[in-house]
Parts: sequence; C-alpha cells; structure tokens
Amino acid sequence: MIKRAVCLTILLALVGEGCVSAPPLAVALRAPIREPTLKFGVDTFAFANENRVKYRGKPDLYANWCFVMARAISQFHRFARFEAAADPLTPEEYTERVRQVTARPPWHAALATHERVVFPGYGSLYELSRAQERAVKAGLTGRIASWFHWTNWRVVYPMPRVQQEAVARETLAELQAGRPVQWLVTNLPTIDLNHTVVAYGYQVDQDVIDFAVYDPNDREVPGTVRFDIPARQFWATRLYDVKAGPIRAFRMYYSPLL
Repeated sequence: MIKRAVCLTILLALVGEGCVSAPPLAVALRAPIREPTLKFGVDTFAFANENRVKYRGKPDLYANWCFVMARAISQFHRFARFEAAADPLTPEEYTERVRQVTARPPWHAALATHERVVFPGYGSLYELSRAQERAVKAGLTGRIASWFHWTNWRVVYPMPRVQQEAVARETLAELQAGRPVQWLVTNLPTIDLNHTVVAYGYQVDQDVIDFAVYDPNDREVPGTVRFDIPARQFWATRLYDVKAGPIRAFRMYYSPLL
C-alpha cells in the first residue's frame, strides 16, 4: 500500500510538471536568450521575509510570508501598473489595491494595460513597498493557506531526474515567453531548505543553466539556482542563508491544481 502511494505521488508530480507545452531542452537552449522578465530592485519588494529564529524577539517580525510574497511578484507582474506622476492614495487605499491584485489567480493571463490595477504616486513595486511598507503588507494575505497548499507534500519524496529536467524545460519556455516562474525548492531530508523563489532570467554556460531568482528572504541581491544539464539536477548556487548544494525544484501556482 505504501509503495503504491509513493508511485502514485511520483506519477502525479510527473504529470503536473508536464502540463505546460514546452520544447525539448536542447531546442529551448538554441533560442536567443531574452531579457529577464523582472528587474530586481524594481519589480521586487523592498522588504524581506524574515527568519523567525534569526530575528527572534523582533517586535515587528515579518516571518513565514515567503510563499505569499513570491506569488505576489507574479501577480503584480500580470495584473498591476504604476503611475508615478499621478496623485498618491491613502495607505488604506493602497492596501485595498494590493488585495485586488493578489486576489487574482497567478496562473491567469496577464491583463491588458488599461485593465490593470493602478498604483498612482509610485513608479514600481519596489518604490511602493519601500514607502508604503505597512500598507502593502496589510494587503498581502493567505499566509496560513500557503503553508498547507496541497502540493507541498511533493518535497518529501525523491523525484526522478526526468521530472527535474521537465521543471527546467518548462521554466525556460515560460521565461522565453516573458513570464516569471515560481518554484518550491527543497533539500530534504536535510532540514535546511523548504522555501520558494521566483525564477525570472537565465544564462547558459556550456552544460549548465544559471537561473536568476528572486528570493523573498533577500531584498538586497538576486539569488542563483543552477541546473546541471547532464546530471539533470538543480543546485543551490546562491540562496540566502543556504549552503550551496543539490536541491529539488517544483513549479508552483501555474494552474488551478498546481
């Protein structure tokens, strides 16, 4: 019974990672590398998700929001626009507009410019979240639900290398189409990493793909996750407070089920 459950779990993960049409990795790598889908320090938050242990006792601790913050990056990318020259709003109005953005499923197609939620008075998400940090945080909701998302169980099972290659392949396809990709990343059974990041760009160097990622834990610099093409394995090259080493990656929030 246990073996059957494990096999079913792996099968579901494989099917889940194959839901998006994407060319073979060798074909995708021959395509021109396009500009990153996001600009770090522009399309990212000015505040960070804080480690509950590292910042123990901090009175305004903002911890365990990484899944919500990463998901919101994609939602702002698809559903929001900024008008720096327009008159600013009250903090309460900004909170309501953040909620309007984050209420939209992140897998929905991007809205046309005139349909997007407008944030007047600021030129970017970074500027908004720096000046209106409290209002933006108040508009981000769903932290508890993100902890118990039904696909989070994937981290406890070993996955075949073909599944990890599918993640890399589909991520390339999405980035080449101009869409950032949220990943669930883990190095279990090591109790060091059970986290989420957003892949938004990449570089290719011989047999490796270096994905640039936004890590909600790090507001200062981008992270890097490497995919070893021959080994078909992801590697944490530079993630905040994480030792370099092999990890597994899974796509998140790209369909109603996954």
